Amino acid sequence: MRHLFLFFAFCLVFYSSFSQYYLRGELKDEQGKGISNGRMTLFSKGNFVFSTGSSGDFGIPSGLKLDTVTFFLEGYDTLKSAVLTSRFGNFVLKSARKKVDNSLHLSSYTKGFPYASVDNYDEEDINRSSYIKNTIANSVNYPETTLGLHVNKASYSKIKQLLNNKEQPSADDAQIEEMLAYFNLKPETAEPAISQKTFTLHTQITSCPWNEHSRLLFVNVLAKKIDLDKTSPANIVFLIDASGSMDVFNRLPVIKSAFKLLAENLRPIDKVTIITYGDIVTVLLPATSGAEKQKIIEAIEGLRPNGSTPGASAIRMAYAKARENFVPNGNNRIILATDGDFNVGETSAKGLQELVKRESKDSIYLSCIAVGIDKDEMVESLAKAGQGNFAYLDNETNAEKVLVEEFAQASYAVANNVVMNVHFNAKSAKEYRLIGFDNKRNIINTNITNIQGGEAGSGQALMAAFEFTPSGNETAPVANITLSYQLPDKNDVSGENYETAQNFLPIEKVERTYRFASAVIAFGEMLKQSPYYNDFSWNDLENLVESSVTSGNLVQQELGDLIVKARKIYPSRRKGKIANGNK
Repeated sequence: MRHLFLFFAFCLVFYSSFSQYYLRGELKDEQGKGISNGRMTLFSKGNFVFSTGSSGDFGIPSGLKLDTVTFFLEGYDTLKSAVLTSRFGNFVLKSARKKVDNSLHLSSYTKGFPYASVDNYDEEDINRSSYIKNTIANSVNYPETTLGLHVNKASYSKIKQLLNNKEQPSADDAQIEEMLAYFNLKPETAEPAISQKTFTLHTQITSCPWNEHSRLLFVNVLAKKIDLDKTSPANIVFLIDASGSMDVFNRLPVIKSAFKLLAENLRPIDKVTIITYGDIVTVLLPATSGAEKQKIIEAIEGLRPNGSTPGASAIRMAYAKARENFVPNGNNRIILATDGDFNVGETSAKGLQELVKRESKDSIYLSCIAVGIDKDEMVESLAKAGQGNFAYLDNETNAEKVLVEEFAQASYAVANNVVMNVHFNAKSAKEYRLIGFDNKRNIINTNITNIQGGEAGSGQALMAAFEFTPSGNETAPVANITLSYQLPDKNDVSGENYETAQNFLPIEKVERTYRFASAVIAFGEMLKQSPYYNDFSWNDLENLVESSVTSGNLVQQELGDLIVKARKIYPSRRKGKIANGNK
């Protein structure tokens, strides 16, 4: 009898060890209302994300008698709790107490200027981009313009892909400041050295190739170089979209090539975590030393596209891993690579921006890389919310430029929230217009005046340009310039003041850097079919490029090829009067 009892006891234990438990319950808010589509994970199921039903109910199989459940949803505090899977669970999510920053930001703002109202714009539709072009401001009444300096370079890459496909870029595709940023232009005699000074600033006044009555003021801001051999370790999370929409030759394959190139440049003291998302969010590779390059590369090479795109859950996971492996005073960064096709969970641009703003803290930056040409505006908005940089990849050559040649610039911040204020002197400049840094239509309709500055990385060059009409005084400074910024891990705002020198040189005698910059500007404005360039032809532009390209610089030489392709697509330009008007 005793042996029979032991046999049944053994069977009971054996059966229990392999039995499947089932967690049932309800998720409600503080008012007792069921929360539908609440997101949840179970410890026993790894990173697989489940959802509650229409009334907040759920039922999930579990392999553990005692498990851990985590609930999360936009607008609520995350709830993590141990649970007995044999019992019905009642769970309450509390509304998030932290106020979300829903403010919108201008790219530039001219103090006191009566911006025109823009009607017929759906303010909820912030997934699409539509800009109001900066025009002319009178220096007596509106002398002061402020702009946020960002090192986003996506516009030029997108234009290149469109023209190579014999497609005409839209006016919104040609963001002049991004086109200038792509080339990282620096004065030939002013290569920044490794130093303690955060920024050096160079200005140059020259004649305007498309308007003999005006001049150009270039402001070239150079960030200091960091000695990478002496920098703290990097904690980097590769967040890679491996969903079905990435199964295109110029999407996931390009991203894989880019990240493999980046892996080759990691140091032994650096560590990288790889997270992918398709049907589920997966930690493909836990934090791994940069010394194990082959292991990192093999993990990237094994990526295969599949399933939907739970981007919001993936972003949360990436921030969680970045915090888990946080390096004090180090480079803690997430690099998101995606086509921007978010279709599971939170999918709106506004909701995803709010998510990033809540998660982006503790000096963890989010840099974004876009592939494909449909949702790059969405991806760029996430980079801005995460205080990081944004780039667009169209091929493997561009991937090498962005993630190898410019890795230090994109990954090692020397300053955050970089903002430039330019105060024109009416004695020297009668009127002026800021080139690029245009604002979205939906923001122009508001009373918003705040500027969102960007991040400056090691050795980066930030360039702004103004076209102005001289007043006749050749001795007084054209403008006074103030840079404001925050140092990494610091809340205090630092500032530096500069006075522009009266250093006019005609365009044919100025440094090639500024001649080439004027060619990039003209190219962008001609793509926009701007009325300010009616007296400037494609032949004029080709001649300007030919006289300005630095010998042996293949990236600059490519501009000439694109101009040849553009003039075949765009209508012939007729001579006309240079446009004039108000900003």
